[in-house]
Amino acid sequence: PALPTLDLTEARRRRAEARWRYLRDTYVLWRRNRLMVLGTAIILGLLLVAALAPLLATHGPYEQVLGDRLRAPSAAYLFGTDGLGRDIFSRVVHGARVTLTIALLVAAISTPLGMLIGIVAGYLGGMVDEIMMRLADVFLAFPRLILAIAFAAALGPGVENAILAIAIAQWPSYARLARAETLNVKNNDYIQAMRVL
Repeated sequence: PALPTLDLTEARRRRAEARWRYLRDTYVLWRRNRLMVLGTAIILGLLLVAALAPLLATHGPYEQVLGDRLRAPSAAYLFGTDGLGRDIFSRVVHGARVTLTIALLVAAISTPLGMLIGIVAGYLGGMVDEIMMRLADVFLAFPRLILAIAFAAALGPGVENAILAIAIAQWPSYARLARAETLNVKNNDYIQAMRVL
């Protein structure tokens, strides 16, 4: 007997309905988790502050008014001023852009690096696995912040070096996760069956 053929428009409608159901179910799960809602609101707030920094800042972030040094918070200076008379609120608002950029670049560097090391260690096993995981243990033995400060001091000043130092300090946790998943897949029955065949 001939296989039943599905109308192309019917198939598209079913795929669209399945996507809509998935999005709806995800939204319902998201709404039930109050911490996730709070975290999403904080992240969106940070992104909004970073995007609207020029509009929100009351003064220039580098503008110095030496006569207004070390002022307490007031209507003119919402967070007060620093030792050079710069508005702290404006500096914080503009600093959100730098902070988010650093966070994204660190994640973009450390995640693939850690995953690559973890997958290679888990797949090859043996001496390669031992060396890579002992190196990860050395990195994990120190607090990340202290390790990042040490790398930043060794690399020298600059935002690029700070990003690199933080990324170097964070790769071991991703490597451990990737190695565990690789070992899990590597030891599955279907992999063993393929080797036997």
